[in-house]
Amino acid sequence: MSVPNDFDIDDKVCVVTGGSGVLGSEMARALGENGATVVILARGEEKLRETGEELAAAGIEHLTVSASVLDRAELEAAAETVIDEYGRIDVLINAAGGNSADATTGPDTSFFDLPVEGFQQVLNVNFTGTVLASQVFGEYMIEKGTGCILNVSSMNAYTPLTKIPAYSGAKAAVSNFTEWLAVHMAHNYSTDIRVNAIAPGFFLTEQNRYLLIDEETGEYTTRGQTIIDHTPQGRFGRPEDLSTTVLWLVSPGAEFVHGASIPIDGGFSAFSGV
Repeated sequence: MSVPNDFDIDDKVCVVTGGSGVLGSEMARALGENGATVVILARGEEKLRETGEELAAAGIEHLTVSASVLDRAELEAAAETVIDEYGRIDVLINAAGGNSADATTGPDTSFFDLPVEGFQQVLNVNFTGTVLASQVFGEYMIEKGTGCILNVSSMNAYTPLTKIPAYSGAKAAVSNFTEWLAVHMAHNYSTDIRVNAIAPGFFLTEQNRYLLIDEETGEYTTRGQTIIDHTPQGRFGRPEDLSTTVLWLVSPGAEFVHGASIPIDGGFSAFSGV
């Protein structure tokens, strides 16, 4: 009996929101290197251009589209651009997100002094943006009856972490929404539209580096060292650590995986601390 290539994503059209970010661009590159056509959707013309140039240098078929995940009209225009160019949308990865110093407590910032604007910004970019993009791009999947939506949750959705209440709440909402949308799509539209999430552990990014690495010494902060001590594999994640799980979840090999959030965390969620 021959074994099919369950990881075949050749010619799939994959939209990645936040695709010019550290993690989003790594996922996009992995998809493209394995045969997918990649659409990078992000704000910031310079980073969008740089990401496009990197994909072009790697010989990856791609399209870059400037749009905010918080602007429905921009998302709708982006979706129409993708359809005009490629005729379909097979995969949506909701990678736009991040934390903000304005929603983070610290020695000089009490929870009671956090501005509501900072809270709202984090909730919007992580959760509301995921919902809006799923609405806009998901409709095109309904038209053809197949597709895959992959959200980006976090370890914060399992157990909220100290200092970052808005980010923790937003990612918990993303995990809950992933389960809800998986059931909704299957019950109302098609059992061939799958919805899942990845839950990365601790990856060094532009948004969290100030919390984990001391800028003056280059050593771990107290918080950074605590994370390492509670990660059985003893390191922060690298962007490429996400790639194989993402490739699996969007491929035919994961056709019976639906409504799941997969931790990619070096064992953090499995360790009780004892």
